[in-house]
Amino acid sequence: MIPQYLDAAWKQARYEYLSEDGVYYGEIPVLNGVWATGDTLEQCQRELREVLEEWVQLRCQLFQESLSHTS
Repeated sequence: MIPQYLDAAWKQARYEYLSEDGVYYGEIPVLNGVWATGDTLEQCQRELREVLEEWVQLRCQLFQESLSHTS
């Protein structure tokens, strides 16, 4: 289930080149706080994928913790 969620979220990724800063910026707009930058588009994509995976892991951990407090 999580791989499908990651793939679905990944399809929402948007990128732009920030010429003032000389970097690529990527984000997944539907997930608050999931963004990354990189000197190249490929680097930005790698960083964004890592941020996405960490975001999902954190959300799962927080959800599990909330369940343990309600039982």
